[in-house]
Amino acid sequence: MEWYNKRRFGDLAHDAARLHGDREALVFEDQRYSFNQQAQQIDRAAKALIASGVEHGDHVALWLNNCANWVFISFALAKVGAVMVPINTRFRTNDLDYVLRQSDSRMLITHDTSGPIRYLDMVREVVELPSSGDSVDDPNFPELKRIMITDEVDANGIITWTSALEASEAISDDTLAKRVDMVCPDDPALIMYTSGTTGFPKGVVHSHKLIRNVEDRGFRMGISQQDTVLNYLPMFHAFGYSEGVLMAPVTGARQIVTDTFDPGECLDIVEREKVSLMHGFEAHFKALAEAQEAQPRDVSSLRTGLMAAGMHSATPVTRRGNKIFAPMRSISAYGMTEVWVGAGIGSLDDNEEMRCESSGAVGLGYEMKIVDPVTGAAQPVGVPGELLVKGYSLLLEYYKKPEETAEAFDANGWFKTGDSAVWLQNGYIRFLGRYKDMLKVGGENVDPMEAEGLLLAHPNIHQVAVVGMPDAKLTEVGAAYVQLVPGAEMDEAAVIAHCRGKLASFKIPHHVVFVDDFPMTASGKIRKVELREDAKKRAAQNT
Repeated sequence: MEWYNKRRFGDLAHDAARLHGDREALVFEDQRYSFNQQAQQIDRAAKALIASGVEHGDHVALWLNNCANWVFISFALAKVGAVMVPINTRFRTNDLDYVLRQSDSRMLITHDTSGPIRYLDMVREVVELPSSGDSVDDPNFPELKRIMITDEVDANGIITWTSALEASEAISDDTLAKRVDMVCPDDPALIMYTSGTTGFPKGVVHSHKLIRNVEDRGFRMGISQQDTVLNYLPMFHAFGYSEGVLMAPVTGARQIVTDTFDPGECLDIVEREKVSLMHGFEAHFKALAEAQEAQPRDVSSLRTGLMAAGMHSATPVTRRGNKIFAPMRSISAYGMTEVWVGAGIGSLDDNEEMRCESSGAVGLGYEMKIVDPVTGAAQPVGVPGELLVKGYSLLLEYYKKPEETAEAFDANGWFKTGDSAVWLQNGYIRFLGRYKDMLKVGGENVDPMEAEGLLLAHPNIHQVAVVGMPDAKLTEVGAAYVQLVPGAEMDEAAVIAHCRGKLASFKIPHHVVFVDDFPMTASGKIRKVELREDAKKRAAQNT
C-alpha cells in the first residue's frame, strides 16, 4: 500500500473547481478565470487535443512563454494521457532540433511570434513543413506529425489552436471521460529538459507522483485559498511549474501569471493584487530588492516565498531581500529537476540565519546523505561533500539515456546530485554549489561562491560569476566576470582589492572581466558553461 493517495495532474483543476467554484483561480494580463472557468477551459483544450490526433502516450512539445493557454494545455495534455515536453523559450534552432528529435515529440505547440521572437520562422528552419495540408512528413523527424500555433496565423503546414478548439465541439464528454480513465498515476507525465548550466540538456522523466511533493510543501508553507501566488518564473522550469501551475489548484490559491520577469511590473502586481507568495532565485530577489528601493510599493501583503538560499552568493541577497520586503519571511529550499522542488526545505519559524545560510532540512519522504565524492564515505557535520538523495519524486529516467541514468545512481539506489553540500549542527543542509563549478587552484579546492558572495556585497557590483581560467603555474585560477551597477566605475585592481584580507589568497580571483550582461538560463541562473569557454579562449590568447 502506498503511503499517500495517488492523484493525476489531469484531475487537479476539476478537484479544485469542486471545492472553490467561482473563486478566482488564474489571472493573466486582462484575463481572469474562476476555478470553474479554468476547469471548463481545460476540458475544451483536452477535446481540442483529441480532435487534433493526440493519442494516449504521445509526447507533445510545448514551446510557449507564460500565458493562460500554457496552464490550460498542460493540464489538458495530462488529462488525455499525453506526455508533456516543455521547451525552454530561450532555446533556438539547434536546441529545438535536439529536443524534438531526442524527445520523440509527435506534436509541437508554439507561438507564431511572441514579442520580437519569431518562433514559427525558427520552426521552419528546423522542420520541413508541408506545402499543403497539416501533416508533417520530415524524414529527419520521423515521430513529428503536426505543428500547432496558438496565434491567429494563415500559414501552410500548420494547424491553429483556434481551429482545434472549433473541432473540439465534435468530441463528446464520454469520449473525453474514456481517455481520462486510461491515465495511471504511475505513467510518465512529463519530460522536462535540464536548464543546461553545465552542458547540453537531458530529458528528465517524471510521473504524477510530483503531486505529493507539491501537497506536502503547500502544507509546510501554510498555503491556502487565502493566498495569491505571483508566478513570473517560466512554467517550463520545475520551479515555475511546481510552485504556480500545480500549487494553485492543489491548495486553492489564486495564481497571477506574467509572461516575463520585470521587477517593477511584478512589484506593481504585488501592491495591486495583494500578492502573498513570491518565489525565486537570487537574481530575481536581487532585482526585486533594487526595484523596491528605487520606487517603494506597498508590499505588506507578502507573507513568504521559496528562496534558493545557502550558497555564499545568495546569502547577502537573501538578507537584503528579507529586510526590504519585511514582514515577508522567505523559506530556504533545495531542489533540482531530477529530485523536484523542496527535497530540502526550511520552516516558517526559522530564524534569519537559517533562512539565509541554509537550504532547509530533509523533506518528508526523502533521505539525504553527504559523502566524499572519491571514497563514498559519509561526511560528518561541517565537512563538505557530494549530496545524495533518495525519495519518491526522483526521476524515472533520463529519456533514452540508459547509461546516464545508471551513472546517476549508486549501487544502493542513491541519486548522485553532483551538488556540493554540508551538514549543519542543527540537522539542516547547506547547498554550496555544483561540483563542476568548483575550482582547483594550486591543489586547493575553491568554492567560487565565496568570492561571488563577497563581491556581490560591493555597492558598485550588480552581478558576478567566478569560473576557472587555465593557468600554467596553478592549473587554474579564478576569473571574476563582473557586471557593474549602471553608472558605477570600477577597475580590475579595485575588484581584487575588495577581496584581499577577507579571503584566502588562493580564493581571490586573479582576473576580472567586465561584462554588460550574462548568458542566462530562463530560470535566472548564469550559464557558467559559456563563461568557462570564454575564460579558456582568453587564457589561450595570453599564452
